[in-house]
Amino acid sequence: MSTPFFTQMAAARSGIVTEHMRQVLRDEKITEEALVAAVAEGRIVIPANREHKNLVAKGIGAGLSTKINVNLGVSEDCCHVEKEVEKVRRAVALKADAIMDLSTFGDTGAFRRKTVAICPVMIGTVPVYDAVARYGKEVGKITVDDFFEVVRLHAEDGVDFMTIHAGLTREAVTRLRKNPRLTHVVSRGGSLLLDWMEQNRAENPFYEHFDRLLEICRGYDVTLSLGDGLRPGSLCDATDAAQIQELIVLGELTKAAWQHDVQVMIEGPGHVPLNEVVTNMQLEKKLCHGAPFYVLGPIVTDVAPGYDHITSAIGGALAAASGADFLCYVTPAEHLRLPDEADMKEGIIAARIAAHAADIAKGIPGAINWDNKMSEARKNLDWPRMLELAIDPEKATAYRESSPPRDGEVCTMCGDLCAVKRSRNILEG
Repeated sequence: MSTPFFTQMAAARSGIVTEHMRQVLRDEKITEEALVAAVAEGRIVIPANREHKNLVAKGIGAGLSTKINVNLGVSEDCCHVEKEVEKVRRAVALKADAIMDLSTFGDTGAFRRKTVAICPVMIGTVPVYDAVARYGKEVGKITVDDFFEVVRLHAEDGVDFMTIHAGLTREAVTRLRKNPRLTHVVSRGGSLLLDWMEQNRAENPFYEHFDRLLEICRGYDVTLSLGDGLRPGSLCDATDAAQIQELIVLGELTKAAWQHDVQVMIEGPGHVPLNEVVTNMQLEKKLCHGAPFYVLGPIVTDVAPGYDHITSAIGGALAAASGADFLCYVTPAEHLRLPDEADMKEGIIAARIAAHAADIAKGIPGAINWDNKMSEARKNLDWPRMLELAIDPEKATAYRESSPPRDGEVCTMCGDLCAVKRSRNILEG
């Protein structure tokens, strides 16, 4: 276990139960044997960089509860580092399972290291963003060595998973040109690599030098989150040739990573009509050999700016019930501005609702127990217990206190006509 190339996948393949696996077992209703087998096969990942010293590990994948991720970080227009640090703390308090630092401006390294130091949940990044911020060069002048130096720095800093858009190949770009889209390329990382490839008339460096990427990931046990640079940015572009072409490549890269004991999850769409969500989940699981699926929404209608935490929760619930393992939250500020702390909370709660609803649908052991406890409290008109069990006790309490009823047993919507109180009195005496 002292070898620098020891990963969770390598341990599982040797039949070794790591401390991080034990942490997962304490949270999940899965046997030790099943967890070890799934990690060995790549159907479960445990993002756990050895340099992230205060991490409490979580598992993502088959048979486990659906996890949620929170995006944050500073930008050139909103460079308020302390506000983002406070959002990290608040996201953890609101029970986010992961934080992605998407900073694109300023001293990104200092912010990243501080986030790792204070954050007990897994942390992800997109190194290509940081390459632009770190070097201050035109995109086309960033070198291949520059890209990989940033990946190495993120690994050294303790980042647990990295989004790498390695499937956006020149062949995929050709497919994109032959099948024009309404919204082109909406992935920020994907567009940066597209720009670099076009300016240099070269292949995607992360695809061409994938072994170099795997060496870094293996050395620190960084989980690869293979990014969907060609994800659809509109319902019109969903499940098109470019998206599927990239997914095929990601499946090939997944098998290559597994040969080096590197853990992999796959990122997915995006904007997807409700009737295509299940198909997208099935395609990923088939083409990417059962690797955990990390979905960005999916957003199921394009016309609700200001409410995209709702559009994504609808898509996320169906996606997770159909096989997705990890939901990236979306806030009301999506498509409009950098989210503030209030936006972040709305996004987290919406994503947690979607994840929990999906866990019930896919039969995660014990998932429905929470709902049964709430129903018992409602039957008993036990208001303190109802508020305690609420997914957002703060908001539920504020609503309750804002409109006090004459009869403390009921609420002001029904008052004396409360069906629960009336039927309980009749049926239970």
